[in-house]
Amino acid sequence: MNGIARGDNSIVGRWWWTVDRSLLVALLTLMAVGLVLVIIASPGVAERIDAPTFHFVKRHLMLLPVAIILMVGCSLLNPRQTRLLALAVLAGATLGLIATLFIGSEIKGARRWISIGGFSLQASEFAKPAMAVLVAWMLTQFQRKGLKGYLIGAVFIFGIPLSLTAIQPDVGTSLVMLAVLGAQLFVAGISLWAVTVFLGISAGGFWLAYLSVPHVTSRVDRFLDPATGDTYQIDMSLNAFHTGGLVGRGPGDGVVKNALPDAHSDFIFAVAGEELGLIACLIIVGIFAFVVLKIFVRALSQNDLFTMLAGSGLASLFGAQALVNLSSTLALIPTKGMTLPFISYGGSSLFSLAIAMGLALAITRRRTGLEDSNE
Repeated sequence: MNGIARGDNSIVGRWWWTVDRSLLVALLTLMAVGLVLVIIASPGVAERIDAPTFHFVKRHLMLLPVAIILMVGCSLLNPRQTRLLALAVLAGATLGLIATLFIGSEIKGARRWISIGGFSLQASEFAKPAMAVLVAWMLTQFQRKGLKGYLIGAVFIFGIPLSLTAIQPDVGTSLVMLAVLGAQLFVAGISLWAVTVFLGISAGGFWLAYLSVPHVTSRVDRFLDPATGDTYQIDMSLNAFHTGGLVGRGPGDGVVKNALPDAHSDFIFAVAGEELGLIACLIIVGIFAFVVLKIFVRALSQNDLFTMLAGSGLASLFGAQALVNLSSTLALIPTKGMTLPFISYGGSSLFSLAIAMGLALAITRRRTGLEDSNE
């Protein structure tokens, strides 16, 4: 890439000199770390379910190049193309969410997955980045033109996927969606009374889920009082960090991966804590923080409202999902089945986050006279 001249007006040339390369490197680094941890953590999980030892490793190696292509491909788009892609993704995700209610696989009282050709698809994962971009566009048009139709459009774009996700029920993903909207409304300068209403609705929704969804009730109760139920996974997770110490037991020498059912996905950070140690874990957390802050800084430094809102939403999506996973693993919040971005095994999460970060890279690129405008 160093051979690309600054005056190169090709698509690749313009992309290379306008994209945030430090952000791109950070995202690729997370993917590389994730590959290493999947190689370390997944063989034991595969053997417990009578699958070939490197079943998850081979699948991850097959999915990862596709995710990289998706991310880089999305980062080549101009602002108008990002909105068109988001519209197509949201339409597909909404249809997938509707289909999930009828033909989805029911696990622990929830329907979140559709099985297609040997792979499981979670449509709600793809709705999140698309919602962030389209809601940003609708709010931008409302601010510019003052037409309430755009505000109503934003409500429908956000409300329909959120409602379908909550019905499954998937409380964790619903809360991440709310966090994304909250960040965008804050950046848009929402009034204090509206913030109060938004927080009240969010708290009410969580309380309703606690009262009506058995597995949510169980997880919250066990978090508040471990004596009320089984805390095996979280106990194993905390013990992994304790035994790992500062520098870890060494790659391949940990034991928690042989005992945790979700060692390759939801609890992969515990494997990192035991085998790589506290210092490595802090570096991983630091990379996550860098990615989120970098997107925020790039988005908010531009004088375009759409870029500010879309970038803030995508950064919040990435950060909120990482925060939920890390906090669950460390017993700071009730356990929640949510992957660690670009680290955990999982095709739907990997692809949707690749799209999200590709859109973030595209939206925060420096614009030249050859780029399409936001209009």
